[in-house]
Amino acid sequence: MKITKIGHCCLLIEENNLRILTDPGNYSTGQEDVENIDLILITHEHQDHIHIESLKKVLAKNPQVKIITNHGVAKLLDPEKISYQFLEDKESIIVKDVLIEGFGNIHAEIHSEIPSVQNTGYFIANRLFYPGDAFHNPGKKVEILALPVAGPWLKISEAIEYAREISPKIAFPVHDANLKSRGGVHRHPAKLLEPREIQFIVIEEGETREF
Repeated sequence: MKITKIGHCCLLIEENNLRILTDPGNYSTGQEDVENIDLILITHEHQDHIHIESLKKVLAKNPQVKIITNHGVAKLLDPEKISYQFLEDKESIIVKDVLIEGFGNIHAEIHSEIPSVQNTGYFIANRLFYPGDAFHNPGKKVEILALPVAGPWLKISEAIEYAREISPKIAFPVHDANLKSRGGVHRHPAKLLEPREIQFIVIEEGETREF
């Protein structure tokens, strides 16, 4: 499995000749240059996870791509006449012999007065779990965890405890575009997770790692 960090929560995941793009939001533009994408997974409707104008540019370069998402995101896609397929909590599909499963249904609380939106996490190839904006436990062994580390809905202590709960072999940070100094924040998960035998590897924007 190859994972390229494009920005924030936008990842290019390559597994078994399947190319998957996650959450093409407004905190990154590199997704607009990616070609030969098979699937786009969109976890929820916030603009840092789906930016319609950017998505249209991605679709123009990848007319064959299929969008996989939930009913919350569908409300944004329908007015634009953008087609999609639902994959929500406890549902699964197989594409090019790669299993993709949906887990969870609710975005983590930002504030009690801010309504929660639907959020679907995606488990890819029984290896990588990308939870979107939630600390949902899929209830199965996770090898690689895309770990949210910053945002209005989380504290770094919560992110660390979530990674400890999931107990993957490897965790790498996502949802971090609003951090001005990444090194200052990333040192805490590394310090606290590695004693639990969880490697914490920072994937910089534009960098590809093979696992």
